[in-house]
Amino acid sequence: MKNRGIFIKVFTYTIISILLLVGVTAALFSQQFRSFYKTTQTRQIIASYQPLVERIQRNNHSDIAEVAQRFYENNQSFEFIITDKDGGLIYATPNADTPDSFEGDFYYVVHNDENFSIVAQSMTGLESFYRDLIVRGVAVFAVMLALCLVCAFVFARQMTKPIKRLADSAGRMANLEEVPPPSERKDELGALARDVYFMYDKLKETISKLEDEILRERELEETQRYFFSAASHELKTPIAATSILLEGMLENVGDYKDHPKYLRECVKMMDAQSELISEILGIVSLSDRKIVPVPEKLDIRHTVADMMSDFQTLSEANGQRIVTDIPDGYTCLADPKMLQKALSNVILNAVQNTPKGGEIRIWSEPVAEHYRLCTLNTGTRIDDTVLPKLFDPFYRVDKARSRKNGRSGLGLTIVQKTLESMGVDFALENTPDGVLFWMDLPKA
Repeated sequence: MKNRGIFIKVFTYTIISILLLVGVTAALFSQQFRSFYKTTQTRQIIASYQPLVERIQRNNHSDIAEVAQRFYENNQSFEFIITDKDGGLIYATPNADTPDSFEGDFYYVVHNDENFSIVAQSMTGLESFYRDLIVRGVAVFAVMLALCLVCAFVFARQMTKPIKRLADSAGRMANLEEVPPPSERKDELGALARDVYFMYDKLKETISKLEDEILRERELEETQRYFFSAASHELKTPIAATSILLEGMLENVGDYKDHPKYLRECVKMMDAQSELISEILGIVSLSDRKIVPVPEKLDIRHTVADMMSDFQTLSEANGQRIVTDIPDGYTCLADPKMLQKALSNVILNAVQNTPKGGEIRIWSEPVAEHYRLCTLNTGTRIDDTVLPKLFDPFYRVDKARSRKNGRSGLGLTIVQKTLESMGVDFALENTPDGVLFWMDLPKA
């Protein structure tokens, strides 16, 4: 009943308005018909008795009764009386009432002069016409009433259908359900429906953004908790080891009496921790956008060649081979220090994770408006579920060997933050030949 409420109201108001209009129109026309009928009846009565008046006047008002009798014999449906100037009865038809005993329903003075008066007491043949006119009027009114009901129903339905649809859509919008776009109406209801749908679309977009923001905040909080937990673990172990060494030297216990040897060990561990802290601070600065990249035109081949000397000795010690294939003329726009920092961590990660005797390939190729710089360490593969985690701070695939290899677990995190700050797309993925890391550097 709730969904049909507005339809019933509109239908009721419409039918009442139309009925009032039809009623007033019928009343006005019935009054006009009644006046027309009376005028026509009067004219017909006068015209019907005019021959009697003329005959009486031609006979100089003599033998009025005889003239009236002959008139009645020819018009036996007429009932009338003739009186003199004093009201005395001159002639009366058999069924007519005298002036003293008149009880009929019709009394009309047809003619009246100083000599005689004719009073008609019966109506002419317009009664059937009048009855037919009334019947037809009632029939027309009934048809008009039926048409009014149909028109009111159609009008109310057409008026309330878009409103009901809009109300239904608004209810579904309130429950954040999917709502189809409104129809292309050109009137105010269409404009209202489009405005409501626009607000609903904006509301969904805002809610989606808020949900994404909440999810991002939760992920950020989770990442921060993990980062602080991992950082405290990474710093706690060497600090505890340094404390043990210092306490042993203070107590002159066993081998700890050789102070220079173990002091050098303490300094070495402190240098490692100082480097780790510097990396952490660098990641924080990149995350807070405190480091702003300053792009310059760089030759990719020369940039990579200048860095290879740092890794050539390490790769040769592992029996690895580094192969580069970067054509001349590949010039990109990038911050030189940030690019070298990211690239050095990528190459170091490749050297550390390529098996002994393996090959590391570095090449570049054009991709749309970029030069894609690729680094492939062959003979290795990483579980696809682990790949995204490699960019998390202090995450290591092989936790047992990580410290022995001098890995801090921040290399790929630094790469990620550096390239994101530079606005460079990158990815780490498995290929049939090994693990591939690529970055898209914008062409100069």
